[in-house]
Amino acid sequence: MIKVENISKRFTRNIYDAENKVPFFKKKTKEDFFAVENVSLEAKDGQILGILGPNGAGKTTLLRMLSCIMEPTAGKVIITDKEGNLIENPVDMKKHIGYLSGNTKLYNRFSCREMLESFAKIYGIDEEETKKRIESICEILEMQAFIDNRIEKLSTGQTQRANIARCLIHKPDIYIFDEPTLGLDVISSDAIVNFMKKEKENNKTVLYSTHYMEEAQYLCDYIFMIYHGHRIAYGTPQDLMESTETDNLRDTFKKLISREGEKE
Repeated sequence: MIKVENISKRFTRNIYDAENKVPFFKKKTKEDFFAVENVSLEAKDGQILGILGPNGAGKTTLLRMLSCIMEPTAGKVIITDKEGNLIENPVDMKKHIGYLSGNTKLYNRFSCREMLESFAKIYGIDEEETKKRIESICEILEMQAFIDNRIEKLSTGQTQRANIARCLIHKPDIYIFDEPTLGLDVISSDAIVNFMKKEKENNKTVLYSTHYMEEAQYLCDYIFMIYHGHRIAYGTPQDLMESTETDNLRDTFKKLISREGEKE
């Protein structure tokens, strides 16, 4: 299980002096702003939680804090193992997480197999177990046809599957994916969606952001909607559709965002 309590992330930015038309790089004034502010959520074992929001809403910042890659300004991330024991050491917390960002880069001159073998060594997995895990990952993500191809020769969809394979090698309990199906063809997208469904059946926790509302409606147990760094909705897809009197998540999303815009 992963849980966050009142988590916030503050950044500093330059202020553009519009009145005097002073470029921001010549203006010394700065201001603080919150990319994420006072957010709480929980994802349990065997659940898929979708993180939805428009561009710039704070999704990636939130996922990076959940992954223990970025330290929050306030609040805390709580991770427990399958027995319910609290994991407090940051290094141990990361061992329970498989994180995929939107701009993760791989070693282009490695084959997929060599890349997975390298990550297995980092996690201290022995050679025999590594071979078994790679064969299993190949089957799960349908990578048999390109497992020994160099990464620089892969298609976009194959590269994304290789990227997710990297997240599987240490058998994490929690997956955190930032737009894993963005820009992929139907075949590659289906392979990743099916993978997330299977991991849910294996009692794993999956959190992922997406702009594909139909995918989220079909796949997610719960939806967390974020706008300007704040939570604006949380619930099952069906609950959110009923609360907005809509019959699909796309219209639900547009209606909720429109309501928030009217408050500003």
